[in-house]
Amino acid sequence: MKTKILSFCAAALMLATAANAQRGAQIRAGVNLANISVNDEGGVNSANNLTSFQVGVLTDIPLAGIVHLQPGLIYSGKGSKVQRGEEGELGYYKATVNPYYLEIPATVLLKIPLSQNSRFIAGAGPYLGIGVNGKRKIESAILNTERSIKFSNDDPTTFNEDEGAALGVLRRFDYGFNSTVGIEGKSLVLSANYGYGLAKLQSGTDNGADNNNKNRVLSFTVGFKF
Repeated sequence: MKTKILSFCAAALMLATAANAQRGAQIRAGVNLANISVNDEGGVNSANNLTSFQVGVLTDIPLAGIVHLQPGLIYSGKGSKVQRGEEGELGYYKATVNPYYLEIPATVLLKIPLSQNSRFIAGAGPYLGIGVNGKRKIESAILNTERSIKFSNDDPTTFNEDEGAALGVLRRFDYGFNSTVGIEGKSLVLSANYGYGLAKLQSGTDNGADNNNKNRVLSFTVGFKF
């Protein structure tokens, strides 16, 4: 599996290097408000939002006029939290899962000029991610535990194994769509982004047809052009 991860990273880096040989690039970092869908329609409970982060490199490839392609390599934290009660209370319980993925996005952008040095940007496109590390943490009035997340190439069905196990064993590969809007200046890019996962983290049952248990990430980022 380490070989697969290294191959995944090498392919992304070669893509970025080849594109940047003739085009611009940016280092991007920001805050993720991560969540996991909790119903068959793909909705989330905003109370379960987990604050994480992302950092990576993007390249910019002009296609035609205001249309650009923006591939890259992003290290991105996802996950969710569930909490009952308040810390110090007898019934207090908090479960947090925070997996990190290496993502390759391929976003098609429209860059609309606002002035000589600024443009409004908006776009969307697919992403592919691979889980590389992460932690699952359970806090309660009686017991606290912290374990590394395990990633599986299969579809783990762990909901009924033990308390919190559903958040401790995840499918390794993630994919979906990203959308973004923002402002691009001469040296900086400010953007708001949304990642809509299409891959189940794991099914928990034998039915994989619903839209439950998938990554959702709202992020706010700053890009530094070079």
